[in-house]
Amino acid sequence: MKTKSTPESNSRRRQNFILHLHPAKVREASIKFSLTFGLGGMAAVLFLIQVFTGILLRFSYSPTPAEAYDSILSIQNSILFGQLVRNMHHWSGILFVVIAFLHLLRTFYTGAFYPDRRWNWVLGISLMVTVIFANFTGYLLPWDQLAYWAITVSTSMLNYFPVVGDQLTGFIRGGQNVNASTLLIFYNFHTAILPLTIVLLMVFHFWKVRKNNGVVVPENADGEMVPSNPDLVSKELVVALSLIAFVLILSILFNAPLQERADPALSPNPAKAPWYFMGIQELLLHFHPFFGAILIPLLFLTAMIWLPFLRYPKQYRGIWFFNAKGKKLAWLALISATLLVTAGTLLDEYFPDFEIWLKNIPPVISNGLIPFILVSGLIFILTMLVKKKLNPDKSELILFVFSFVIASYALLTIAGVWFRGPGMKLMWP
Repeated sequence: MKTKSTPESNSRRRQNFILHLHPAKVREASIKFSLTFGLGGMAAVLFLIQVFTGILLRFSYSPTPAEAYDSILSIQNSILFGQLVRNMHHWSGILFVVIAFLHLLRTFYTGAFYPDRRWNWVLGISLMVTVIFANFTGYLLPWDQLAYWAITVSTSMLNYFPVVGDQLTGFIRGGQNVNASTLLIFYNFHTAILPLTIVLLMVFHFWKVRKNNGVVVPENADGEMVPSNPDLVSKELVVALSLIAFVLILSILFNAPLQERADPALSPNPAKAPWYFMGIQELLLHFHPFFGAILIPLLFLTAMIWLPFLRYPKQYRGIWFFNAKGKKLAWLALISATLLVTAGTLLDEYFPDFEIWLKNIPPVISNGLIPFILVSGLIFILTMLVKKKLNPDKSELILFVFSFVIASYALLTIAGVWFRGPGMKLMWP
């Protein structure tokens, strides 16, 4: 016999569903908004917007070079709310990358990366990389000039892998050039493989957070427990609704970009990679391609994964920038990176580089190894000066180096996006 539904039973079902996502009670200190700013939840909401709008777009999109661009025009001009749906998909995709990156920074700067949470940190790095490539594969789908040449520039960087570079580029593109096979490969990754991967990683990530007793909090924080519903759920609901409203307003005011139909015979000047790879493209202007496109990014990614596997005599948990000294070190890293990256960019732009001075030496050495050693030595000297003057412990010193590297890449990205014009020469935006 069918059980009659009552308000009390419906409430219990809702409560049981919520408890699959959260424990029955959480520490009051862990749901303080200024500790996390709801970044993890916002990333999840943006992913759901991506999935929902992406499914709607699939009904009218054709993943072939002959039809892709026209199908985008049809979505924008002939389908009710088609422009709005595409705008929401575009802007939520960009925000997804930004919020996921900010969430990663929050995890580091509040001390949620230490050895007892090491595998969740690795999961977070994996999610960040997957989110970037999900956005990257979707970049090509409009098949306009912006998309075609951005993907051409980005995939060309793979050529600089030793020995297997050409084969790797051909595998990713499905041929020597960006073509119909590339579009189909990117479409399948963007609409099936990468979303499924993100779902699996997110589920495992959330589970690991619960296994680690939730969000990291200060050791001396009040241990009072409060019910997840409504104390936590109500805050999550407010953040989610505010974010959805922001994406909707942004999508009403600003259309997703769409240039002319892709023309493989007409390269724009300049041809730029997607914005999140512009830091790497900027590195290519200052280093030999093997160092700028391959070695430096791989060293950075390896160092990020390696962070929680180090030994930390003193650990700082649940406090932004660890302590007062940590805040000072973060500001010092930002100022140092701004001065050094700006000076280095201007010097390399207006003065001859090592490749011109050392004509008889292979470029991989004159324009690769030598500047790499100089820059690494400069960072090492700066780190030693900080260690001598401020006497930071291991955690604080790593915070300084981490902040310096992140700020440097952000500045390189800004330079590439807004300060590079025709011929990739410096210009005012």
